[in-house]
Amino acid sequence: EVSRVFKISRNSLELWLKKERETGDYQASKPLGVGTAPKIPELEKFRKFVEEHSDKTQKQMAKIWGNNVTQQNVSYACRKLGITRKKKLMVTENEMKKKDLNSSKN
Repeated sequence: EVSRVFKISRNSLELWLKKERETGDYQASKPLGVGTAPKIPELEKFRKFVEEHSDKTQKQMAKIWGNNVTQQNVSYACRKLGITRKKKLMVTENEMKKKDLNSSKN
C-alpha cells in the first residue's frame, strides 16, 4: 500500500528498507573519490617553480617538470593558482619600417 501512496515501485521500497536495516540509514550513498588525481599535486612547490622559470613557455615548463606532465597540466595548475601571463608580441624591424613609411605618407 505504501508503494502505491508514494507512487514508487515495490522493489525501491524493499531496497530502501534493506539499506536501513543494514546501515541504519536509507539516504543515497555518496560517490567515492570520483575523478582523476591532479598531475601537479604540490601547488606551492609548483608556484616557486613557475617563478623560477617565468621566461619559459608552458610547454617548456612541462618538459622541465617531468613526470609525464603536459602543457595542459601546467595550464590547469597555473589557473588554480591564479597565475596569468600574456606574452607580448615582439615587433620586427620590417613592421617598424612599414609603420614609419605609412606615418610619413600621411
